[in-house]
Amino acid sequence: MPLSKRGESGRAKLPIVISQGEPSGIGPEVAVKAFAALDGTVKGRPLQLLGDGEVFRRACAISRVDPKDIGGAITETAHKVRAEPGHPSPENAGAITAAIADGVRACMERKAAALVTAPIHKSVLTTAGFSFPGHTEYLAALTGAKLPVMMLASHKVAPPLRVVPFTIHIALTEIFAQLDSQKIADVGAIVLDALKIDFACSKPRLAIAGLNPHAGEDGTMGREDAAIIAPAAAKLREQGYEVSGPLAADSMFHDAARETYDAALCMYHDQALIPIKTLAFWTGVNVTLGLPIVRTSPDHGTALPLAGQGAANPASMIAAIEMAADIADRRGL
Repeated sequence: MPLSKRGESGRAKLPIVISQGEPSGIGPEVAVKAFAALDGTVKGRPLQLLGDGEVFRRACAISRVDPKDIGGAITETAHKVRAEPGHPSPENAGAITAAIADGVRACMERKAAALVTAPIHKSVLTTAGFSFPGHTEYLAALTGAKLPVMMLASHKVAPPLRVVPFTIHIALTEIFAQLDSQKIADVGAIVLDALKIDFACSKPRLAIAGLNPHAGEDGTMGREDAAIIAPAAAKLREQGYEVSGPLAADSMFHDAARETYDAALCMYHDQALIPIKTLAFWTGVNVTLGLPIVRTSPDHGTALPLAGQGAANPASMIAAIEMAADIADRRGL
């Protein structure tokens, strides 16, 4: 890692590390574009690119970024990559996961303040034997976290929007079996604590979305809201948290509604992601809560058809880097 810059207190500020992600996607391109746009630093923290140096240098050429801009900011992993833009290969799986693992290790050893991960292509990793559904579960295994929670947070959008899908990458038909009052309450508590520590909400407020239309409307449109979700909200209120819900999801996300809460806990993937990708498509950030480290990521995928053209928009990567630095500062890292 390069020498850290010093903050106002004189203490060296730890760097933010950015893992390469899927080398055939746009991850390396948005990483070098963001690095250049931020002049290699954010809030006094140096940026460090983690992966195969040749991947980042090729991304510079594609993105019309002077390779001198990234200079000595590359930390090479032990794995070399052979990648063609738009065509991911299982042969690179080891390099992709090694960059993530190295970044986690740097954070756990307090050699880095935060890890920002470029997007991965899950199906290719699965083909290569990767046993985790995605980043979130892999990060939990690497850090020993018991209940990782995925939050999608807007950056520089007013009023802000932070959403958490309770169930994530599963079929709609499987959602009902996954609903559990205690687990919903456990996830809600992690979100509320993170709002206070990581997002500086002095009195955090959580809104919990109902599952059915109109939050079940007194059982006429489904009983899960009253039988499962309402008791979870009650458990959180009993613990002293400010919680509302279950609420009708169709009226939770307009401007006035978003003023009434700091985060929304939704019951399934699209219920959470559609509003944030509508309101903050270019600046949404994926934040993993419940980890002993700070981890963020752009809220987009590998965009394989766009890779290699130099047209990838780095706005979400820039937002992820800036949010990681904000959280690291609040944690005193």
